[in-house]
Amino acid sequence: MAKKSTRIIAVANEKGGVGKTVTVINLGAALSLMGKRVLVVDVDPQANATNGLGMAPGPDQLNTYDMIMKPGEIKAEDVLVESPWKGLHLIPSHVDLSGAEVELVDQPGRENRLKDALAPIAGRYDIILLDTPPSLSLLTVNVFTCAGEVIVPCQTHPYAFGALEELFDTIGAVKDAINPGLAVTGVLATLYDQRTRVSHRILEKLKTDERYRSLLFQTVIRANTKIADSADAGKPVVFFRTTSYGALDYKALAQELLA
Repeated sequence: MAKKSTRIIAVANEKGGVGKTVTVINLGAALSLMGKRVLVVDVDPQANATNGLGMAPGPDQLNTYDMIMKPGEIKAEDVLVESPWKGLHLIPSHVDLSGAEVELVDQPGRENRLKDALAPIAGRYDIILLDTPPSLSLLTVNVFTCAGEVIVPCQTHPYAFGALEELFDTIGAVKDAINPGLAVTGVLATLYDQRTRVSHRILEKLKTDERYRSLLFQTVIRANTKIADSADAGKPVVFFRTTSYGALDYKALAQELLA
């Protein structure tokens, strides 16, 4: 679907609140700072990535729902918007996307809608980052069918760690049935608070568990209020507070991803 140089990466976790969307926003921005051409595709009906980039669509703005539900009529080119930051583009989401679940159920090739829609423009970018809903859904399957890689953010909290196994099962099922090229690129420890014992304990589990230790990024995303502040301001933290822990951590993650 894409030129060989294009990496299509899903950032996914079926549990909410683990840093999934802030990773999409800030990793994308950090990669653009490194001169990469980056496309963020918001496939979450909550549209948090869209809002976090300060580009909430107006009432007449085309969005991911239109692109997925009207193949042949609405093209990715029609939906694409440029961000204020060089090299960073967005396909915005909208609450209407929540209806796609029901509308796609009886449609032929329903799991390929996103992949087919992005195919004509994918080769323009070095990296495409796909933000997913925080649940297992037909939209999530569309994302995993489209992607070649998955980054799994895991909050350093027991509930988030416990949810990893189910997510890996889902990825494995899609790999076996639909997309044999799908692979987990890495597990990313997020919202790490070095002051708490539980954060230390869960990070140690990630480092030692035989299922995850070889996949764990060296970069750890520390808990940092500037990340939330930047999301509220609609500006990635790497531009909002360039010397904050959040900015430094996501820049380090971008470097590690490209190494």
